[in-house]
Amino acid sequence: MTFSQVSRATGISRFSVRAWTTDITPSPSKTAQCPVRDGQPVPTLSRPDYAYLLGLYLGDGCISEGRRGVHALRIACGDAWPGLIEACARAVAAVMPQNKVQRVRAGGYTSVVSTSKHWPCLFPQHGPGPKHLRRIALAPWQQRIADEHPWELLRGLVHSDGCRITNWTTRTVAGSRKRYEYPRYFFTNTSTDIIRVFTDTLDAVGVEWKATKRAAGAVNVSVARRASVALMDEHIGPKH
Repeated sequence: MTFSQVSRATGISRFSVRAWTTDITPSPSKTAQCPVRDGQPVPTLSRPDYAYLLGLYLGDGCISEGRRGVHALRIACGDAWPGLIEACARAVAAVMPQNKVQRVRAGGYTSVVSTSKHWPCLFPQHGPGPKHLRRIALAPWQQRIADEHPWELLRGLVHSDGCRITNWTTRTVAGSRKRYEYPRYFFTNTSTDIIRVFTDTLDAVGVEWKATKRAAGAVNVSVARRASVALMDEHIGPKH
């Protein structure tokens, strides 16, 4: 019988009948399984990559709903730091390995984008409106990952809404003016909850910090003490 005759006799699509003549093994489903089940992350979830991606999401990420319950995760990365774009794409691919990762160019930045029905499961902080206008709190399982991989979370936060800069000052030594340079880290956000996630994690790893309020409700956290900057340099370093 022809493929069409078999299709009409059985009610099975002609495409499936033709495919079975060459491969009778069912193709594995390409639909990603939910990485969070019964309120716990699955053992296969890459926890260091997730901690880093969580920091990026809290800083410069958003989740938008599309058709049929599919959500798009978007992380905006400045084009001035191509290494950051690649690190973000690797983290997204590691956390959701069955889904494609795209790079969407815009004016001065690139959005790293991946679609899945399960991004809201991984980031329960998702909700309507800007993050600074709603409560942001880590779920217990997220906090455990943050406790296990605090430097990865801090690295994601600094790579999104932070920076490492070199300050300088001058002093008079033996009658002549000399210039001194010293590095420091900054993290700025308008969400007091996200600021608290950042500073609590700094406390957990022994980094000293100071916070000052800026215009439009933003809070600026600075790390300037030499020992703390050295710790940040060891685990984070400047964006590239």
